[in-house]
Amino acid sequence: MNLQAPCTFSTLLRPKPPLYRRLPPLKCCLTTTPELQMPVGVGVPSHKVTVHDRKRGLVHEFFVPEDQYILHTAEAQSISLPFACRHGCCTSCAVRVKSGQIRQPEALGISAELKSKGYALLCVGFPSSDIEVETQDEDEVYWLQFGRYFARGPIERDDYALELAMGDE
Repeated sequence: MNLQAPCTFSTLLRPKPPLYRRLPPLKCCLTTTPELQMPVGVGVPSHKVTVHDRKRGLVHEFFVPEDQYILHTAEAQSISLPFACRHGCCTSCAVRVKSGQIRQPEALGISAELKSKGYALLCVGFPSSDIEVETQDEDEVYWLQFGRYFARGPIERDDYALELAMGDE
């Protein structure tokens, strides 16, 4: 006696794969030259990126394909740059573009006004040409963007008001 269900029935009962699976890390298959880590033999144009890291006093030079985020490519080459959210929502990786063009359609962390003044986010920025950028202080960029809404200056902690508020609970 065969108790096995027909094929269509057993496939309906088979557990579905999870929506999100942890994938193994991607391995780079590009050949590089040692001096600037320039990809060789790739169909996508690459551009030289020069980052002046003001906080650390360093200058980084590396090549980034047009279809790759600048921050991700730097990290893949063991170059440490400032970042926090990696999604274009904060200003930790903000830079001021000194020369060249960065395409950043997903940069929600900076306003169109700041973009027009040459600010960009490395975590969601794609090079459109050879570029030279300078890292910025996160608080400085945040103040440029939102300072007019806090006309009296930075907000200071008021311990007395905090004590009163905590006493109400």
